[in-house]
Amino acid sequence: MDEVDFIIGQWNKVRPDLNVGPMEPIGRILRLGILLRAEMEKTWKEHALNLASFDVLATLLRSGKAEGLSPGELLELTMVTSGTMTNRIDQLVKRELVERVQNPDDKRGFLVRLTQEGFSLINAAVTDHVATQHRLMDGLSLKQQSDLNDLLKALSSFVISDGASTNGPG
Repeated sequence: MDEVDFIIGQWNKVRPDLNVGPMEPIGRILRLGILLRAEMEKTWKEHALNLASFDVLATLLRSGKAEGLSPGELLELTMVTSGTMTNRIDQLVKRELVERVQNPDDKRGFLVRLTQEGFSLINAAVTDHVATQHRLMDGLSLKQQSDLNDLLKALSSFVISDGASTNGPG
């Protein structure tokens, strides 16, 4: 019996008229998300990063574009507001992990690219991040991981097509 089972039991006692079945997987997904993120934050912290800095640096690395990305491309690939992205870029420039360079295709714009220090840091951080993710999934067989992924993808697709917000609660 876990915390979610306990909560469901309470609801079943005080509101037996409600089918609270969906609360079980949703509660577990939400609680698990908190636990997974906390573990990944430990790894990012070992590299003096947080979710925001890791997100930008990893996006630049995985893009495969050594010349960098425009702020607009970063916005599309990270799904944050422009003000948030500007702040993230500013902080990474101060740490000399990224630099702004003139965009050769748009003389009024600029690209954000990894510095050598940023490239080295994010390569090491991604390696450790993936190792953390493997450790976190080790409790499931490869078949179970695949089945879970398929189920989560199906649920995600349904929730998005149903018009639910993907921006979180509230």
